Amino acid sequence: MGFNDLLKNLDPSASVQAAGIRRGYGGPPARTVGVTVGLARLRCASLLKPLYAWVSAARIPDAERWRRHAEPAVVVSSNADTLNLWLAVGPRVILDDLRSRTGIAWSPPNGDPSRFGSVEVAADEVAIAYAVLAQAAVAGDPVAETILGWMRQVSASQAFGAREAIRSPGAGVKSGWYGAPDETCLRTHTVAVLPRGGTRVAVAVGMTALPYTDLREREVYAEKVGKGVPVEPDHEKVAGRLLRGLLVTTLDELGHFRDGPHA
Repeated sequence: MGFNDLLKNLDPSASVQAAGIRRGYGGPPARTVGVTVGLARLRCASLLKPLYAWVSAARIPDAERWRRHAEPAVVVSSNADTLNLWLAVGPRVILDDLRSRTGIAWSPPNGDPSRFGSVEVAADEVAIAYAVLAQAAVAGDPVAETILGWMRQVSASQAFGAREAIRSPGAGVKSGWYGAPDETCLRTHTVAVLPRGGTRVAVAVGMTALPYTDLREREVYAEKVGKGVPVEPDHEKVAGRLLRGLLVTTLDELGHFRDGPHA
């Protein structure tokens, strides 16, 4: 199934993006793929937490304090711990450091810079940034190695079936999910990082903002968020199948599966 088949029945009000990159010394020529339907940029909804943790390590002298907040920010997507890093280092400093390391420029949200999940991104930017992180890890960056290790620990309940869909149980995965009260959509995003030996890596990103217009359903969702009740099942119902299809199609277009199985 190609992107056209996957997206042909998409609701006109939906926004969907997918992007992938495969590169690395000693492998085939670098290759990128991508598709965008709807908005050119979407709120990141916590998709960038591992990247925030990566660059914040150099800005927090107390390594134990950094780890105490960075690990749950990545492994269980803790908002409180991410916010601790985000505010301690500073949004502009974190995003400037990411630009320096990856070449990707992101800006703090205009309304409230403390809302780290409201940074707007494009899927191809996310793919590039995670490819840099992954290649830094295989080149010996200890913090990047740690971050990727934590991404491999992200539980199935927060991975939306990504590892099973891409047939890579050892993939590093991070998802972001949210539906703000002022939005009539649910945002559900996932990145999968697949080291392939040496400096070779493959990265696939799927991002969705799908209609969620039923007023009662939105009220129940907001109540769950307010009470701290997990809302991953809501996102799975709305976006899970499409999200997995985006990741699989992206890797297929990259030729990943034709190269043989990789953990």
